[in-house]
Amino acid sequence: MVLNNIEKLLEKYENGETTLKEEQVLKNYFSSDTIAPHLEVYKPLFAYFLGNRQEQFTKDVPLKTKRNFNYKWISVAAVAVLMLGFYFSTSPTKSELGTYEDPQLAFNEFSKSMELISQKFNKGTSTVGYLNEVNKGTSTLGYLNEIENTTSIIFKN
Repeated sequence: MVLNNIEKLLEKYENGETTLKEEQVLKNYFSSDTIAPHLEVYKPLFAYFLGNRQEQFTKDVPLKTKRNFNYKWISVAAVAVLMLGFYFSTSPTKSELGTYEDPQLAFNEFSKSMELISQKFNKGTSTVGYLNEVNKGTSTLGYLNEIENTTSIIFKN
């Protein structure tokens, strides 16, 4: 009767359905000397659990962490300082600013640059003209939805 009860408890234990009291019964049974021969394979498992219960953690747990200085940020700061130094050390001269003494010459240069911008803009807008055709095609797709609605009405009845 006891052996039958132990086998049922083992089956429940393998399915993960045992309570703590039932597990304690199994541990007591497998720690004893009288174990059925066909249940000997479970003895090391429960012996491990009993041995595991007596283990203790003996190392100290540090409550305060050391603050490590991150040296990577020093190199980032050094590169930033160098870049700023190069940027501000090469100041542009008066001739590099693009200013003109003669107003007529400045107007002519401005007109040339605006004409160039206009040509490039017109060239770009001419290549986008095909999008109107796409809009026409998508508007005709609306008719397909109407056809689908009518066919669904016809075939549902």
